[in-house]
Amino acid sequence: MSNLETAPTELTCTNADDQAGRAWLLRPREVPLGGPRAMTVRRTLPQRARSLIGAWCFVDHYGPDDVSGTGGMRVPGHPHTGLQTVSWLFSGEVEHRDTLGTHALVRPGELNLMTAGSGIAHSEYSTSDTSVLHGAQLWVALPERHRFTDAAFDNYAPPALERDGARVSVFLGSLLGQTSPVSTYTPLLGAEITLPPGGSLDLAIESGFEHGVLVDTGEVTVAGAAASAGELVCQDTGPERLTLRAGAAERARVLLLGGQPLGERIVMWWNFIGRSHEEIAAFRERWQHEREQPDSGEYRDSVESGQYGESGQYGRFPTQWEETLPAPELPNARLKPRE
Repeated sequence: MSNLETAPTELTCTNADDQAGRAWLLRPREVPLGGPRAMTVRRTLPQRARSLIGAWCFVDHYGPDDVSGTGGMRVPGHPHTGLQTVSWLFSGEVEHRDTLGTHALVRPGELNLMTAGSGIAHSEYSTSDTSVLHGAQLWVALPERHRFTDAAFDNYAPPALERDGARVSVFLGSLLGQTSPVSTYTPLLGAEITLPPGGSLDLAIESGFEHGVLVDTGEVTVAGAAASAGELVCQDTGPERLTLRAGAAERARVLLLGGQPLGERIVMWWNFIGRSHEEIAAFRERWQHEREQPDSGEYRDSVESGQYGESGQYGRFPTQWEETLPAPELPNARLKPRE
């Protein structure tokens, strides 16, 4: 998914240096995803109080939306660098195309993980069969030694595990004896967990992981912090167990995210992750050039060196694309690090 803010904030992100094991609540801000009939997403990460949970660096939650009213998801071709996108749906269906030649349908209960590496572009449109769209879009920052890796796309449909009345699907990492076969570049955890009304689930977790619990439906108490739909509870490293408790009135569904602290400073702006203002500016310039002159040889030296591949940094655009998103203007001021 693209960050469609017209004036995205450029962020220098670090792991928070807080008391070990502390848990706190992050409330979302609403971001329109598109034009006049925009679908609105609730964004909890990044924000001033927290930039990263392990290598998880971006959390958008959306729906349930009646697409007849919102127009659904309509995100033309747009670029990414230095990250992996994790698409997870609760209902609806999204068509994905990318510059690797991938054409896939994102369906509920299936992980679609796209590795941008040095550069990729993709589009996302909810399908005509979709009446209600509901899901989450997450980004994972690639560490320094892997951030220029080759682009890739993976799909995985995890089995559902029943435990103490809860239903658990592990799509990344390991939990409750279930392990996802999808490889990542830093140790991560991603799982969907559904609890019955008033139900609870006690989990053994990696004490070296930071964790986040994104509430999709219902109300959940995590480590003493109560959260409702769209909110994110964060917990630092230290604890070896995590207990989720649903409110008595209705069932609750959450996404449990975790990972080892990244330990690196990253710069996020629009759809790019880099390490400096200059690098982000170069990513933007190349995207603008490739979308305006896709067959130009201006970057021939980079192409011939093998750095970006035969079609430039972001790959060969699918013939089905009728439009691509222009990059916003960079801010006038240079980035100042945030603590």
